[in-house]
Amino acid sequence: MGHRKKSAPRRGSLAYRPRGRAASIVPTVRAWPEISVDKPSLLGFAGFKAGLIHVITVDDREKTPNFGKPVFNAATVIGTPPTFIYGMRVYGRDHDGLFVLGDVYIDKLPKDLSEKKGKKSKVVEKALKKIEGILDKLVRMSAIVRVYPKDAGLSQKKPVIFEIGIDGGDMKSRFEYLKGILGKEVKINEIIKPGTYIDIIGITKGKGIEGPVTRFGIKRKSHKSRKSVRAVATLGAWHPASVMYTVPRAGQRGYHQRVEYNKKVLVVSNSKEEEITPKSGFPHFGVVDGDYVIVKGSVPGPAKRLIKLRLPLRPPKVKIQPPKILEISVRR
Repeated sequence: MGHRKKSAPRRGSLAYRPRGRAASIVPTVRAWPEISVDKPSLLGFAGFKAGLIHVITVDDREKTPNFGKPVFNAATVIGTPPTFIYGMRVYGRDHDGLFVLGDVYIDKLPKDLSEKKGKKSKVVEKALKKIEGILDKLVRMSAIVRVYPKDAGLSQKKPVIFEIGIDGGDMKSRFEYLKGILGKEVKINEIIKPGTYIDIIGITKGKGIEGPVTRFGIKRKSHKSRKSVRAVATLGAWHPASVMYTVPRAGQRGYHQRVEYNKKVLVVSNSKEEEITPKSGFPHFGVVDGDYVIVKGSVPGPAKRLIKLRLPLRPPKVKIQPPKILEISVRR
């Protein structure tokens, strides 16, 4: 067969391996940022992707050709229903990494949560005092939260349960903050403000099983070379006598967990204050009911998919200021 006579860049990035299906439709947050502020705060939120719109803003990026001029931006609307805080979880650290030191749940769990968690704290105050006595051993504290999709206008009745990290201040102030919001609802405008940057974590659209041409972008072979045209030309060298993971093969495409860093928040509002739903509704979503955010750019996943919003893990070194919005192109 001979060696190829021309060099070319490899097909398919190695940064997104393995390209397998996500374990759950609820994305996993593998790291929470550390914020240097005195007041403790939740480090994230959750919402449901509604659809795409266009927002015309004044470019506030200095030293760019378009500075001060109107800019046409694609933006995504995310419905963000209130988050109910019903428990806390504290972590310690040893040579094996993080481990759970204790959980505390509110005294009266709702029906949909009592079956999910099974047990509930018999004496909440006793459990809180126990955690307060080991604050010097804690390295991380999280809030156990519940989000109702129906609060965003969706038909799903089953709640989504996950953890949200907490940072800011010392461990004692975080404990007092979490103790104060236990059993209460937190809204998006308490965590995220317009003009700030957030990380978007979601599960992409599933495409099913695809071949290497579609999955990795390899070139089709000549119809005279082999019987197969859309297959990879060679599986690798004779030795080692195995196929390397870097060789493009057929398999799952889409339904992967992906993180998009530093997405700018344009609007944080409520449908009662400022209606955002088009006259015919968002395709495959419907009407955005309640709180919502508008994020500059695209967001992974189809409509109705759960999206986790996280404070930036590596924030950009830019001046944070509310964007100047000239027009939001919502068809009435």
